[in-house]
Amino acid sequence: MPSSSPYRAIFAAPGAKEFSAAGFLGRMPLSMAGIGVVTMVSELTGRYGLAGALSATLALSAAVIGPQISRLVDRHGQRRVLRPATLMALAAVCGLLLSAHRGWPDWTLFVFAAASGCVPSVGSMVRARWAAIYGDSPRELHAAYAWESIVDEICFIVGPVISIGLSTSWFPEAGPLLAACFLAAGVFSLTAQRATEPVPHPRGHHTGGSALRSRGLQVLVATFMATGAIFGAIDVVTVAFAEDEGHKGAASLVLAVYAAGSCLAGAVFGVLRLSGPVSRRWLWGICAIAVSMIPLQLVGNLPFLAVALFVAGLAIAPTMVTTMALVERHVPRAHLTEGMTWVSTGLAVGVALGSSAAGWVVDAAGARAGYAVPAVAGALAAAVAFLGYRRLRPAPQREGSGADGRQDREDRTEQRVA
Repeated sequence: MPSSSPYRAIFAAPGAKEFSAAGFLGRMPLSMAGIGVVTMVSELTGRYGLAGALSATLALSAAVIGPQISRLVDRHGQRRVLRPATLMALAAVCGLLLSAHRGWPDWTLFVFAAASGCVPSVGSMVRARWAAIYGDSPRELHAAYAWESIVDEICFIVGPVISIGLSTSWFPEAGPLLAACFLAAGVFSLTAQRATEPVPHPRGHHTGGSALRSRGLQVLVATFMATGAIFGAIDVVTVAFAEDEGHKGAASLVLAVYAAGSCLAGAVFGVLRLSGPVSRRWLWGICAIAVSMIPLQLVGNLPFLAVALFVAGLAIAPTMVTTMALVERHVPRAHLTEGMTWVSTGLAVGVALGSSAAGWVVDAAGARAGYAVPAVAGALAAAVAFLGYRRLRPAPQREGSGADGRQDREDRTEQRVA
């Protein structure tokens, strides 16, 4: 990277490289767990409906428990909360793998999948550390959020390849097992780094209840529920489509191409100096994601699918970066980790619904028909974004935020544009 690169500049902060690296390890399960469960169950039973339902249960459980964990983190700190929560999640994952391996009744699979929701939102924890360092420096914070979106996509490039590859070539439980190992390594490494841990805000600082009381955050979460349905459906349908084509292991490569498109777009987006309303960029990003689902309805082979998913991926990371910027503007700093986790929760709920719906469609009508699910989800995401757009402009001033002056300027700009 050139010396003027904003990515080089953000890592000048002491400890930044270390906590970002730990966050990478801790986020690998994000891309490995769901697809690993789908592959494991389909390998052991051949039932995509059950596989999708278990993946949905896992995501829904994380959606319910995740924000509560993050709220505790805002109050008590990352180390005190994340370590016991991770131990509980690891125990539940071990139970899930054992019950699948032993062929225990289906209800045991769902019980352990639900208990696995104690897994913390590591991405939110890392972004909160960046916000604590660069909350008063908008360009550096933009680059930091872009970097973390790149890391997310690298996880989605590498994770499915490893998870599907291990589960299909070694033993079915191998992918989810390795995901659990990554979670343990990432969380315990991150929480060992006390110097960059954000200062917790005691209960007295948490006025106004949950971060979800923010009208702007409500729009972001609702939109990302529909967006998550896209991701969940594509994972399940792509595995089934690759199996129909006689190359089930190639699904991991196709999904990696999807993430590679997002990674490339995120890398470019992070070095840009952008002007204009943030909320308008977010709306265009959601619409681009929705439109990119149309070519998937014409898929006929794996190479065409890979190209279509690469193009579709170009809209993801820039939209995620813009989303986190909007969260940072709409949520008080004392609730920032919780606010970011609510966005992840919206995604998780959507992934659950999308993977479950796609699994049933694949079982009933075949893999090609399954790509109608992300198309419908994309249209719904665009509709919700349009309907809720007014809540995102202008963003309210956040008490104690270093972005207040910047926000005043952006609010006036958005009011003139409106």
